[in-house]
Amino acid sequence: MTNPKIKITKNEILSDNWYTLRKITYEYQKKEGDWETHYREAYDRGNGATILLYNKPNQTVILTRQLRIPTYLNGNETGMMIEACAGLLDTDNAEDCIKRETEEETGYQINEVCKIFEVYMSPGSVTEIIHFFVGEYSKEMKVNEGGGLDEEQENIEVLEMPFEKAMQMVANGEIKDAKTIMLLQYAKINTLLT
Repeated sequence: MTNPKIKITKNEILSDNWYTLRKITYEYQKKEGDWETHYREAYDRGNGATILLYNKPNQTVILTRQLRIPTYLNGNETGMMIEACAGLLDTDNAEDCIKRETEEETGYQINEVCKIFEVYMSPGSVTEIIHFFVGEYSKEMKVNEGGGLDEEQENIEVLEMPFEKAMQMVANGEIKDAKTIMLLQYAKINTLLT
């Protein structure tokens, strides 16, 4: 943090129950040169990684379906979301994380992934950076049923579907997860499955 136009004057922890919610008080120097005080809340849940698994010969992708309670609280009638496989970085790097999460969530053990970009998903309130990957899968890579880890209270359904069906689900609103839409659009723009 080296921007001379920002001076953090107070950093309060409001909650550290699941992740950390902080109230940040800072001074910001405007372009005219005068300083003003700002107050913002920042939610720190760590950084994450996500991947679109695709099978070029079969023209399919692997997605997941699971309950996301914040969406339920904001109008998603079932609370269920269709998403690309994803997880939080623990002590490992993004590539190792997404390989581990892929096996835990989908049951596929992949050795090669390609990082395509990294994104701040909600920079107005969340500190998280998500590292985006794509990777090819085949039936020979299936080592278990997936579904996530019991100790993390994950109850994940693995979905294999035609790529074009996934794109239709974006268009008709069945897929509303930003990271998943970005990955599917990346695959379409870069003709990964053709």
